Amino acid sequence: MSSQPLLLLDGVAKEYGTAAGPLRILENISLHVGRGESLAIIGPSGSGKSTLLQILGTLDHATRGRVTLAGEDITSLDERQLAAVRNRQIGFVFQSHHLLPQCTVLENVLVPTLATRSATTTAAQQRALRLLARVGLQDRLDHRPSQLSGGERQRVAVVRALINQPQILLADEPTGALDHASAVNLGQLLIELNREEDVTLIVVTHSLELAGKMQRVLRLEDGRLVEMK
Repeated sequence: MSSQPLLLLDGVAKEYGTAAGPLRILENISLHVGRGESLAIIGPSGSGKSTLLQILGTLDHATRGRVTLAGEDITSLDERQLAAVRNRQIGFVFQSHHLLPQCTVLENVLVPTLATRSATTTAAQQRALRLLARVGLQDRLDHRPSQLSGGERQRVAVVRALINQPQILLADEPTGALDHASAVNLGQLLIELNREEDVTLIVVTHSLELAGKMQRVLRLEDGRLVEMK
C-alpha cells in the first residue's frame, strides 16, 4: 500500500437550507484513505453516512471543504469532468443492485465500458468473464436479473463496479437486502477483491459484522467522524 493517500477530505461540510435555517449534515470532516485500504463507516440512521459516500463518489457536492482523489481536487471539476472521474476512477455498489432488467449478466457488467467505447473489445469482455468466474457466476452469463438470487445480483453489481478497474470502490449498505448467509459471503468477497484488485474499499454499513472485516472503522455521529480502530 502506498504511503501517499489516494483520497483526502479537508474540512468537508454539508448543509441544506430550510425555512428554520441551515440543516447541518456533515461538519468539518477530514479524512485520509490510502491506496488499497479497506474502511467502514458506521453510525445511526440519518447521521449522514450515505451523504458522505455520495460526496466521495462525486454524486453530491460539499457545501464547504475540499476532496482530493489521486492528487486531483475533484471539488473544482465541472460536471463533464466529474462524469469521467466516476466512470474511470470510482466504482459503486448500492443496497439495491440497479441492474438493467432487460440485459443479461454479461451485458450489465459491460454497461460502464460503453462510455469509453470499449464494450466490444476483447480486453473488456475478457476482464468481465474473468471477474464473473471469480465470483462464481460463470454459468449465469446469459441470465437476466430476475433469474438470479439476491446474492447473485449483488455479485453482478460488484463485478460491474470493478469492470473499468477503478481506484476506489464505494459500497452503500451492500448487504442490507440480503439474508445472513448471502451477506457474509458478499462481505468476504469484497475483502478478497479489495486485495486482489488492489482497489480501495469504503463501505457504509449498519452491520458491525461487515465493518469488523475492514482495516479501519469510523463512526459518523452528529456530523463528525471518529475513528474506532
